[in-house]
Amino acid sequence: MSDRKGAEAAIRALLIEAKAGDLGDVGDPVRISPLSGGSINQVYRVETTAGNTLLAKLRPDAPPGFFSAERIGLETLRQPDALVIPHVFAASKEGILMKWLEPSPEREAAVAETLGRALAAIHRHTAPAYGFESDNFIGLLPQSNDVTPSWTAFYRDRRLAPQFRLARQLGRMTPERDRMAAHLLDRLSRWIDESEVAPSLIHGDLWSGNWIASVKGPALIDPAVYYGDREVDLAMARLFGGFPDRFWSAYAEAWPLRPGWEERLALYQLYYLLVHLNLFGESYGPSVDRILRRYAS
Repeated sequence: MSDRKGAEAAIRALLIEAKAGDLGDVGDPVRISPLSGGSINQVYRVETTAGNTLLAKLRPDAPPGFFSAERIGLETLRQPDALVIPHVFAASKEGILMKWLEPSPEREAAVAETLGRALAAIHRHTAPAYGFESDNFIGLLPQSNDVTPSWTAFYRDRRLAPQFRLARQLGRMTPERDRMAAHLLDRLSRWIDESEVAPSLIHGDLWSGNWIASVKGPALIDPAVYYGDREVDLAMARLFGGFPDRFWSAYAEAWPLRPGWEERLALYQLYYLLVHLNLFGESYGPSVDRILRRYAS
């Protein structure tokens, strides 16, 4: 949505939808300021006549259900009441409107420690099986969350296999990559002990850009939630860095990881590398191949 008038119209439509809700009048826009760092969306700070400061994310060509899935994910993460999760006022086909989170300068200090403890508390929020009540997205790619009693089956059939299929459709599966992928899917249970895993509520896309040190404490944004092995969140957090040492020590103190987590780390990172392969191309292929050689040999 490069046109400023189009963006303002979309934001006004979200404000009208928010007024129709049960949270009262959020006001009319006084100032709309574009922000950088929105990744796959355009992001705006919105100040209103009611004294509210809001965040609007817009994407006119978003896949159907994209922003409603984000709303459901944020509302789900708020249920354990462990972290700051921005309240959503409205979501539409083209965008989402939520509470503005004022950033704090203390990102590398006590905020990271609080984040580690709070993430462990979120992970302790459990369900009877793996998956979620609805499908959602990882980036712009659809993510199937059909509920499954087996974690091994869920990770194989709802996470790895769809990404391998998409990579094949995009011409990003070399014959050797294809062979190793088939071998890995057939022997996944060798690396996962079902008796040691429980369905934890996970953020689902926990890279450093999706946590914020706000003045009210650490916050999570842009979720891809489901119930899965909690080690998946931690694997993604380690993949690209950006989480201070105090985050890791606080998490481990709150809920120590299971023995052998290091052996599963790259296995769970594989899903995110496949997503990046499919979204951004072959520059992620060598990383995918290294993990496949490790687990499929």
